[in-house]
Amino acid sequence: MAGMMMMTKALCIVLTLNMLFAPYAEAITCSEVVSKVVPCLSYLKSGCAVPLAYCSGVKGLNDIAKSTRDRKIACSCLKTAYAYYSPNNVVGLPDKCDVIVSYKISLDTNCSMYV
Repeated sequence: MAGMMMMTKALCIVLTLNMLFAPYAEAITCSEVVSKVVPCLSYLKSGCAVPLAYCSGVKGLNDIAKSTRDRKIACSCLKTAYAYYSPNNVVGLPDKCDVIVSYKISLDTNCSMYV
């Protein structure tokens, strides 16, 4: 029950961020970002094996977040969504999928400055 409430809170925050970034119609949306990382929720919670579908999602997200604006939006969305999960699991995910990200995904990351 507590896990479901955390997930609901995270999704509400992500949707709020999505509304904030709505004026940038051509930019990536938080909904797109979240859809790419949904397959890995079990890993984020418990650190279990990383599903193949998750790595496909991470690689897909990396492929679509090409512009500076897209990377900043993706960074902000990930920070918000990942606030409810194990920081160690969150930080290690790109490496587990052999994806190079130009910034550390953590609550301390300043998404407006990393690019």
